[in-house]
Amino acid sequence: MAEEFPQNVVLEESPRIPEVLPVLPLRDLVVYPFVIQPLSISREKSIKAVDAALVENRMILLLSQRQMEMDNPGPGDLFQIGTAALIMRVLKLPDGRIRALVQGLQRVRVEYFTETQELYRAKVEPVQEPERGERDLEYDAMMRSVKQTLEKAVALGKNLPQEVLVIAGNLDNPGRLADLVASNLELKPPQMQEVLEISDPVPRLRKVHELLMRELDLLEIQQKITMEARGEMDKSQREYYLRQQLKAIQQELGEGNELAEEIQVFRDKLAKLTVPEDVMTEIERNLKKLERMHPDSSETAVTRTYLEWMTEVPWGVTTQDNHDLARAKEILEEDHYGLDKIKERLLEFLAVRKLKPGQKGTILCLVGPPGTGKTSLGRSVARALGRKFARISLGGVHDESEIRGHRRTYVGAMPGRIVQAIHQAKTLNPLIMLDEVDKIGRDMRGDPSAALLEALDPEQNNSFRDHYLNVPLDLSQVLFITNANELDPIHPAFRDRMEVIHLSSYTLEEKLGIAKRHLIPRQLDNNGVTGKQLGFSDKGLRALIQGYTREAGLRQLEREIGSVSRKIARRIAEGEEGVKFTLTDRNVQDLLGPVKFLQDERLKAPRVGVVTGLAWTASGGDVLFVEALKMPGKGGLLLTGQLGDVMKESAQAALSYIRSRGDAFGIDAEVFQKFDIHIHFPEGAVPKDGPSAGLTMATALLSVLKGIPVKNTVAMTGEIDLRGEALAIGGLKEKALAALRVGVYDIILPQANVKDLEEIAPEVRQKLRFHPISHVEDVFVLALKGWKKPQGNAGSRDKKKP
Repeated sequence: MAEEFPQNVVLEESPRIPEVLPVLPLRDLVVYPFVIQPLSISREKSIKAVDAALVENRMILLLSQRQMEMDNPGPGDLFQIGTAALIMRVLKLPDGRIRALVQGLQRVRVEYFTETQELYRAKVEPVQEPERGERDLEYDAMMRSVKQTLEKAVALGKNLPQEVLVIAGNLDNPGRLADLVASNLELKPPQMQEVLEISDPVPRLRKVHELLMRELDLLEIQQKITMEARGEMDKSQREYYLRQQLKAIQQELGEGNELAEEIQVFRDKLAKLTVPEDVMTEIERNLKKLERMHPDSSETAVTRTYLEWMTEVPWGVTTQDNHDLARAKEILEEDHYGLDKIKERLLEFLAVRKLKPGQKGTILCLVGPPGTGKTSLGRSVARALGRKFARISLGGVHDESEIRGHRRTYVGAMPGRIVQAIHQAKTLNPLIMLDEVDKIGRDMRGDPSAALLEALDPEQNNSFRDHYLNVPLDLSQVLFITNANELDPIHPAFRDRMEVIHLSSYTLEEKLGIAKRHLIPRQLDNNGVTGKQLGFSDKGLRALIQGYTREAGLRQLEREIGSVSRKIARRIAEGEEGVKFTLTDRNVQDLLGPVKFLQDERLKAPRVGVVTGLAWTASGGDVLFVEALKMPGKGGLLLTGQLGDVMKESAQAALSYIRSRGDAFGIDAEVFQKFDIHIHFPEGAVPKDGPSAGLTMATALLSVLKGIPVKNTVAMTGEIDLRGEALAIGGLKEKALAALRVGVYDIILPQANVKDLEEIAPEVRQKLRFHPISHVEDVFVLALKGWKKPQGNAGSRDKKKP
């Protein structure tokens, strides 16, 4: 074990200093002449400087850094005045560091630096102290004052070794005394360096005396604060003693024990609940703990808050389920228009709970675009069952403690969202809607999705343990329903515990029905307008939906209806009463201004290289235009529009197929060598990815290479492979509704997606013409004006059916 080195002790003699010395940079430290100082050395250059000094004459130059945080200082980063020192002892540690004991010898000034063998050396010149005449009164007074002040500092609590006081008392040299005192004061490096650079002993001693007086002032203030704190502590103890006496007097008189009254309130609450035995044990333990506490202590407040939560959890309180399916169906029909398949699945879910009440059923996850009624469906299910409804919004939650609660050791700790929802519902079997589960975040504080796994697993949630309550809580009777806009961001293990129900975009007819039954009455009521003052015709609503909204849900539609209601409310408030206003397709612009969504120019006429594609997004279906052009170049393919890797690979596959069939299509092979092709997807600020634009890009490529316009009345979707075959895609219903919204009625889709047409409402199917194809060349015949299928093998295995 390494022995402890002595520190800040003065040695007597000073040997001769060489002209060139290895340089050892110091940070946060200045070594003075005749002072012994231990050093811990870890930097590579510093270790090499020590090794060089040991090999030569054991002398080294100690220079302080100007910037302490610098790890590899150069000559310009070091002060010019330092201390030549003698290395007395060296101890090499197992981790490569060095402990060295050095003795300062003399102040030196650096004339210049040299760098050899990865270490710095310096040419130095000793700094001589000016000679003084005979000692005067000021000289003796300063020496005596410094010694007395040093002794006074020790008396006030300054921690100094006894030998330092002995040496200081025997010193008769002002320079030596100044260096000794400065080395034992807690000075900042710039102050230490300032003392080192004063060569005249008397001014140096005067400067040290100033610093010592400041240290003395600090010690006096510190002692004053300590005494005040001790007085406050004595005062608190006195108050506690008096309070205990007062408590005893009040007990004798039978009055004023507020804490005992609070404890009795807690016990009265518990008497009305059916609390599990292990939970009751924990509550009793904290009640007894509270009885022994001082009413004003911080721990009392923490325990009181904990007991408030524990006694307000509805232990043993449940509501009776209503299993009347006819009433449930009536409520669903009353609250929601359309959504027949969703309602059917929810009624099946309720039927199973009726036949087997204790069944640990699956957790439903409603997935669909924003504004399609996911949250309100959960509220309707709760109303149909007769259960209390609580909603937990998980969007942006990224701390596991939001779900499981904070431990009571933290200030402001509270239970997690699940316990709070149960407390809000005041029953142990509410319906809890977990909103926006696809927007849960995760960071260093944990993954809330992982914390939800236990709560949602029917095999585990009968003993869910919140960190704050720290007792098992039975969640098996809670009915959880979740909702999300997308499935992909949801944690796989979390998704595996749920049964997914997809909600699609609303059709025009569904929006019309919902607006009449729900949106218009609600907005009229919100804005103080009656049905006798404002009406909406079917044509007016259609014009509003088609011209002012383009969404899968209903939120923008409700905002526009609200805007119409507010304008009519203003007219009525200004005195225009007695005349009913009806919104029609002719006056809608008078209220809402110019139409916001007009038909795209690219849909008005056939164009070369412009194809109408269909895309699926988290907010519903959308129309996606693909533009292509060729230009002189070297056969490159340029893709723009913020495309993902999958979409870029689809473009390469489409081009490869077109090139492989170039002869059959009548395309000169030199075109692919002398021209570059640029494919662009407009709305470049929106990221795009997925394989379903393969057929669309292939059509755009052939159109621009052959100069044939693409029909503006046709939209398409489908993936392409290298043989040109059309592969299945997803989101067909949303894509079909998007095409219908913009007035495109012919849709080309892969043959493998014919089965998905059943998901589309009959009234929508009647308005659209679907063209299933199995090969991309069938697309060319349908989409390119005047195109005829070339002879020869196109790679298609299926003949097109009439």
